[in-house]
Amino acid sequence: MIQFHATTICCVKRPDGDIAIGGDGQVTMGETTIMKNGAKKVKKIYKDKVLTGFAGSVADAFNLTEKFENKLGEHAGNLKRAAVDLAQYWRTDKAMRNLEALMIVADAEDLLVISGNGEVIVPDKNVVAIGSGGNYAYSAAVALYENTDMDAETIVRKSLEIASNICVYTNNNISVEKLGEDQ
Repeated sequence: MIQFHATTICCVKRPDGDIAIGGDGQVTMGETTIMKNGAKKVKKIYKDKVLTGFAGSVADAFNLTEKFENKLGEHAGNLKRAAVDLAQYWRTDKAMRNLEALMIVADAEDLLVISGNGEVIVPDKNVVAIGSGGNYAYSAAVALYENTDMDAETIVRKSLEIASNICVYTNNNISVEKLGEDQ
């Protein structure tokens, strides 16, 4: 079965509340064909207070994002409660258990990864990246985060650019969403 994959999402949260999430625009069919160059895989949800980005099978990721938005509504925007509720649902629902996707979600308080195994992960650092080029973007983002005063958006953009120069499943058509004072 041929699947469409959307890859490489990076999120950075600065201590001053500056938060940005970005993704490349490439959607790949199977292992050899680029189907789209300008997909948008990051967005603001829940009254523009939550950032989300996905990597993995495109249809699965859209399904997961929609279910997460519903959980946020059920929990009045409480990110952790919505993520845990979604993870519990993910583990117990037969159709959900087969989803091949990862999500990064962030708000003013929390930065989380929701995994394809129905896990909620709080990263050790205020930097996280997922997808095919995730390790490249993560390495670049950590280096920039720890060694510069760059804002979150600049770190996310630069990290994704670096990943796009290394990973064949990541392109440089980058879209970014942010939270913080100077959105």
